Amino acid sequence: MKAACYIEKERIEIKDREPVAPAADEVRVKVSYCGICGTDMHIYHGAMDKRLTPPQSIGHEASGVVDTVGSDVTHLKPGQKVVVMPLDWCGECPSCRDGLTHICHKLKFLGIDTEGAFQNYWTLPARAVLPVPDDMDLKTAALIEPLAVALHDLRRGAVKRGDFVAVIGGGPIGALIALAAKERGARVVVSELNEHRLAMFAEFGIETLNPSRDDVVAAVKSMTGGRGADVVFEVSAHPAGLETAVKLPCNRGKIVVVGIFSQPPQISLFDFFWRELELYGARVYEKEDYLEAIDLACKKVLPLDKLISAVYPLDKLVDGIQKLQEGGKVMKVLIDCQEENN
Repeated sequence: MKAACYIEKERIEIKDREPVAPAADEVRVKVSYCGICGTDMHIYHGAMDKRLTPPQSIGHEASGVVDTVGSDVTHLKPGQKVVVMPLDWCGECPSCRDGLTHICHKLKFLGIDTEGAFQNYWTLPARAVLPVPDDMDLKTAALIEPLAVALHDLRRGAVKRGDFVAVIGGGPIGALIALAAKERGARVVVSELNEHRLAMFAEFGIETLNPSRDDVVAAVKSMTGGRGADVVFEVSAHPAGLETAVKLPCNRGKIVVVGIFSQPPQISLFDFFWRELELYGARVYEKEDYLEAIDLACKKVLPLDKLISAVYPLDKLVDGIQKLQEGGKVMKVLIDCQEENN
């Protein structure tokens, strides 16, 4: 089989490998599609070398078909369509004992701390593999992982019908937060710089602001009659985005930090005191978020297919990464893990 392997900073090579036979509690998946995540781009640029063991395949937003199951696996069978929840927890630490396995003290993220999905066949723990209906399109299924992220974020923010929701950063996760919040009955506005993405949100019936020309704080106050947003999602991971996020909520409003800040940003704690704001962290997802994401995708109430900007063959993974880096008319890029140009 073929695998796209990270070698070193800005170097990924296609390697010939033998498919790995699953252990008793493992499954081998014939990978259909895998989305390129912001994390994959950080890996490509050498920012996560301490967690990888090159040459190593990466990627985790995967859909596929069960190829082979281990002897102890009973919930899956060959030929079944599946998605991957790429978490491997210890089950013994205090967090796991509290039922918070997604923030396990020793959590391994598949595709970073272990081999990933950018290969023809991926062998992984069976508990990380979840079935999807036979009629689900596997391109759409590759968006289940980021959709689960968005749904976990909404759950942390307790978004409900009638809320005013502001999303700072309109990339794939911000888009899915906005779409899912709108589907729940919230009024949503997205702050984003990319004009192509702003046009997409307008097509989806979502209000938008461009911080390069709009006063986002004044606009949100105007939209809410001076009250402010009920829930703000900071997805940009930019200090300016967080600074804006603190100014947007209503009294006792919520801010959910979704973006990953590599350096500690400055934040106005006075605003938290003065308006009794609440700050929430949101990391990956729990199984209930994944099951909700599968159910929501099956209902076809979200335009998931319209978020897919391009599909590249496995041996053009670097081209896909560069496409995202260039920005412009792009939202989500998938890799077809069975197709090759060579």
